[in-house]
Amino acid sequence: MAGESALATLLGSLAPQLNPGTYVFCSLTADQAIEPQHIIGSIREAEGLSLILAQEQADRLGLGYDYVAAWISLSVHSALSAVGITAAFAGALAAAGISCNVVAGYYHDHLFVAAADAERAMAVLRQLAEGAA
Repeated sequence: MAGESALATLLGSLAPQLNPGTYVFCSLTADQAIEPQHIIGSIREAEGLSLILAQEQADRLGLGYDYVAAWISLSVHSALSAVGITAAFAGALAAAGISCNVVAGYYHDHLFVAAADAERAMAVLRQLAEGAA
């Protein structure tokens, strides 16, 4: 099923969901390994494999990190080709002074915000959706 691409519909249907727990970004070198079921997200960079993990998993593995995040999933099924949704929610969060790291999945966008900003970010996203409806 194709995702939604109309910006007004996307924004009105954000339906943000705050996932339980806290999450961190880590980097593994070529000689380190981790079982795939523990990985929330990943991307290979020149410096190593960047991973998003539950904070407790990173702690268990002794991996370093410097940013503790909350994970917000946007429930709307957005098309990967949709134009403007990232700019809209990132702009709204930036206006509120909230940093946002975005990962696009096949069905949904996932936002990682500082754990201390989770509830404020949820309020901003809900307000953005209400304003578009």
